Amino acid sequence: MRDEFDVSRLIRNTSKKWTDFPGTIGMHLAEMDYGVAPEIRDCLIHDAEAGTLGYVPAVDGAALREATASYLAQFGPAPDTERIGLLPDVLSALSLTLDTFLAPGAPVVVPTPAYAPFLSLPALHGHPIVEVPSLFDVGMWHLDLDGLRAALTKDSLLILCNPWNPVGRSLTRTELEEVATLIEATGARVFEDNIHAPLTLSAPFCPFAPLTPTTRARTVSAISASKGWNIAGLKCAQVVFHNPDDAARAGIGNDCALVGARAGVVAYRDCEGWIAQVQANLRENARMIEERVAHWPGVTAPHVEATYITWLDFSGAANRALAEHPADYLREHAKVSLSPGQNFGRGYEQSARMIFATTQPVLNDALDRIEKALRGQDSPAIPVA
Repeated sequence: MRDEFDVSRLIRNTSKKWTDFPGTIGMHLAEMDYGVAPEIRDCLIHDAEAGTLGYVPAVDGAALREATASYLAQFGPAPDTERIGLLPDVLSALSLTLDTFLAPGAPVVVPTPAYAPFLSLPALHGHPIVEVPSLFDVGMWHLDLDGLRAALTKDSLLILCNPWNPVGRSLTRTELEEVATLIEATGARVFEDNIHAPLTLSAPFCPFAPLTPTTRARTVSAISASKGWNIAGLKCAQVVFHNPDDAARAGIGNDCALVGARAGVVAYRDCEGWIAQVQANLRENARMIEERVAHWPGVTAPHVEATYITWLDFSGAANRALAEHPADYLREHAKVSLSPGQNFGRGYEQSARMIFATTQPVLNDALDRIEKALRGQDSPAIPVA
């Protein structure tokens, strides 16, 4: 976005991403360095000045359900607004799914690399986690369908993250139809996380739930404006049930923040120009990363089709100290903070996740610093004042 969001300003703004590890470039937390859309800013200022910061009235809940359904209609059939619930975040939707639709002790199947809470939250609800490592081929990550077939059972839940954090895929309709076939054969349920649907870059977003009668009967979906419009702190997500029985079992409420509900309506309805600019910037950043990493011996990065996230595999790097623990090494020596690969599944200790939703000067600096670290050279800390 705008280059005036430089490092010093980002640090002064005291976001979590830029204050977790002082002296480093923050690229470990899924926030954007682009501020918010002017329309959302004005909405928040209006509510603050009016003093309307209480609970969600029925009219605002209805408005967000309508806006959500209209927004999702661009990708497929619009969901029934009476089957859309409001919750603080996508993980709350997952908790609701676990508690409502799974038998005690039923397994949760997670393709890895996976968003880290998907590998910890189910256990807090008494469900064992079955990790299914995915396949990296021709520059992109793919679901291991044979592995999923072996893992899924009638009482299990598959967590399907599409677009896929942390590897930047937007799964194709053909891939999703193959997953649908597995669900029909096994009788498993699906929790579908679509939070990054607004951030498609080079491939369209295809939702899973509407594909077949079986997927509609066995899928719970979650979406939010939080990632696409950089408003995660406003605590509002939508859980979508695709049949009346699921909606009745789970219940439909307005359990989110009022400012988040109103900002969500504005995001889905009024911020098309802003999100288009964000997508354009992210495409350029993704291209830059792929071009740079292609010249780093022993390091690979996937082609990113969606999200603002890339997955760096340092396993072949000549600097073996970096290769063994890349996130720790780069935080100390390059002063760049990435997320450790082991947080996203077993066997990914030599990888790291990078959030690249930043300005090009900041991204260039981070890539320069990583490049120096690959050669064994240190970089100075980022000034914090």
